[in-house]
Amino acid sequence: MIIIGLTGSLATGKSTVSTLLRSPPYNLPIIDADILARQVVEPGTYGYNRVVATFGPTTPDLLLPTESSSSSDNQNEESAAESAAAAAEKSTSSSKKKAKKGSGGNTRERTPLNRPALGRRVFGSSPSKARDRKTLNGIIHPLVRLAMMRELLYYHFLGHWA
Repeated sequence: MIIIGLTGSLATGKSTVSTLLRSPPYNLPIIDADILARQVVEPGTYGYNRVVATFGPTTPDLLLPTESSSSSDNQNEESAAESAAAAAEKSTSSSKKKAKKGSGGNTRERTPLNRPALGRRVFGSSPSKARDRKTLNGIIHPLVRLAMMRELLYYHFLGHWA
């Protein structure tokens, strides 16, 4: 099995090359770490629960507002932040139950992460942001590597050995 790693800085054509390799005449399977990094923190996943448990109590806007709260005309930003904080606190106390139960369909499990808020929390040069970034990477990176290995095995067993 031949494995090709495609790396590069921003705007260097990685997506263009992936698209070419994915389409005829090559039809090669593409394992995209950026896509996997988003998938491992989708609501209801282990990664999502870990991120919410770790950063939720101190990042009130970590979760996007639910549709019902964002459509409410009289709800102000403070009450939305309080709702997100309450959801984050609830997640820390019940994440073990949810992991056993799976995706039960409650509101918190359907509420995506507020990626810009998480980015504000971890990106920057201060020591606290560097510490938080290291913590986030410690959650996300092993899950992405595992997802990459699963996809690699999947394609191998399908016979994509070229």
